[in-house]
Amino acid sequence: MAEPGILVATSPGERRVALWRDGRLEAAFTERPAHPDGVGDLHLCRVTARVPALSGVFVALEGGESGFLPDAGGGERVSEGDILPLRVTRAPQGGKGPRLSATGLPADLPRSGPLRLLRRGPDAALRLAAAHPAAPLICDTPSEAARLRGVLEPARVRPQSRPAFDEAVEAEFDRLASPEVPLPGGGRLLIHPTPALTALDVDTGAAAGRDSGAHRAVNAAALAEAARQIRLRHLAGPILLDLAGGTAKSRAALLPALKTAAGADPLLRVVGLTGLGLMEMVRTRVHPPLHEVLGFPRAPLTLGLAALRRAAREAAARPGAALGLRAHPRVVQALRGEPGALEAFASAAAHPISLHPDPALMPGEEAIEEVRPGAG
Repeated sequence: MAEPGILVATSPGERRVALWRDGRLEAAFTERPAHPDGVGDLHLCRVTARVPALSGVFVALEGGESGFLPDAGGGERVSEGDILPLRVTRAPQGGKGPRLSATGLPADLPRSGPLRLLRRGPDAALRLAAAHPAAPLICDTPSEAARLRGVLEPARVRPQSRPAFDEAVEAEFDRLASPEVPLPGGGRLLIHPTPALTALDVDTGAAAGRDSGAHRAVNAAALAEAARQIRLRHLAGPILLDLAGGTAKSRAALLPALKTAAGADPLLRVVGLTGLGLMEMVRTRVHPPLHEVLGFPRAPLTLGLAALRRAAREAAARPGAALGLRAHPRVVQALRGEPGALEAFASAAAHPISLHPDPALMPGEEAIEEVRPGAG
């Protein structure tokens, strides 16, 4: 098996990172530098209340944010009012603060003074670089290459002038943003996250009505792809998979294959078969699932940043061309409210991009156009 490469594609307001090996996506992250998920961050915190029912304590962080320190993570040894350094181990979720731990911290961290962020955790590129120490990092912006060379061995970081993602990688990321994944044999896997759980449904598509062998083939392909999509999308919490057709007995016979497919993901556990014949899994949350980052359906900011990415590539191909972005007012508003995104475009293109709200365009119909001198 070939050594993987870490691809770092930077665009205004966004950083996308891929672990790519033998033409296949093995890990994917979409990060917004203005909104880091905080995992790995070190904070100086104050214990505010013990919660015996939850086996842990609540802690206060800088800015009034609240987090939870479980007893298993060092909470059993602290008292209300204690000030101590903690590391974020799980990103916030649905209005709940981050989960933290007091174990495995550097010894030189302060234990007094105002509550504050002590140190940022590693981003996706640095985490993948640590996990794959022989993998080169391919970057498409000089500033990102310089940032990574400041942390890693410089020879590992390889800047290039063309986009770090080629069409194949872009297509994989597009599929990750979609609720539908095509399967070999004409079937498809439908992925629907809800606040309570994530439901995965196998649709046999062209195999519908054919012999049972065709259904078994689609289900077999769905098991492997389901485990892969769960990992790539960072899905977490309860997960149910509804296979196509088959009896409860035949579905139970497929559980070993699902466990084998899930074996590559240490956060994913196959629980078994529910009374309705659904395959039940649970995955530990660490980073926020992709649909929380992008929105489900895709949020106006996600659409705006994608348009800004296209505009940045056009600006690079046509230096000096003044570009404008016409989009639904909610998309324009989201871009104007995103710290650093428009400034990053202006810095890379050497000129700003003009934004034109257009209620006639639906979100997803963003248009990039050249602005002629004197045009309104």
